[in-house]
Amino acid sequence: MARAQASPASPAKEPGRIKQMLQVFQMTRRYDKSSVWWMALGFFGPIIVAVLLSIFVGGGVLAIILYIITGILAGMLLFLIILGRKAEKAAYSQLKGQPGAVGVVLRSSLKRGWRGSEMPVAVNGRTQDAVYRAVGRGGVVLIGEGPKSRTKRMLEDERRKVQRVLPNVPVGFVTVGPDPDSVELHKLAGSLRRFKKTLTKTEILAVSNRLDSLGQSSMPIPKGVDPFKVRAQRPR
Repeated sequence: MARAQASPASPAKEPGRIKQMLQVFQMTRRYDKSSVWWMALGFFGPIIVAVLLSIFVGGGVLAIILYIITGILAGMLLFLIILGRKAEKAAYSQLKGQPGAVGVVLRSSLKRGWRGSEMPVAVNGRTQDAVYRAVGRGGVVLIGEGPKSRTKRMLEDERRKVQRVLPNVPVGFVTVGPDPDSVELHKLAGSLRRFKKTLTKTEILAVSNRLDSLGQSSMPIPKGVDPFKVRAQRPR
């Protein structure tokens, strides 16, 4: 008994890959009921196609086995791809409407060639509306977090600041908020790629460094939570 009390508590082990995948699946299914059918289609679809090909094409027992194995591997790959995308969408849905949610996307989901910060460049301390900035092949993109009626003026103010130091660089707007025509949180990273490419990789670095000299907003804002570490809320 004394020996048991003297021994230090063993650190909690992290869940294995299979357990982590199961947790992600459960969280995704809870927030998106249709995801189960999409994942099932992604897994069984290639297998069914492989079986049909093996029947109609033929080629002997070995060919049939190879067709089926290929279908299973393709189904597993497609299942994981669908699970990843659905899980990302479900995770970001939990952050929807929270201050700092855009910062989470800029920190974890920006594609190669884009530079952004999880901290906003402008914040309304009363409403918690914010403006974030990203720099990429499409120039400078200012992202408003909140209703358009409240972030429009903030975006225009930031555009004037950018154009004051970089008059020849295009500046675009994206809004993430409750408005019907606003960009959904999980589609934000993809929306940046739709801007016309105007800057080279070298110019992106130069523009980003130049804008960093403008300074960040000193007004505090809650930092976003990593969506892949968010635990699903238990049903009451």
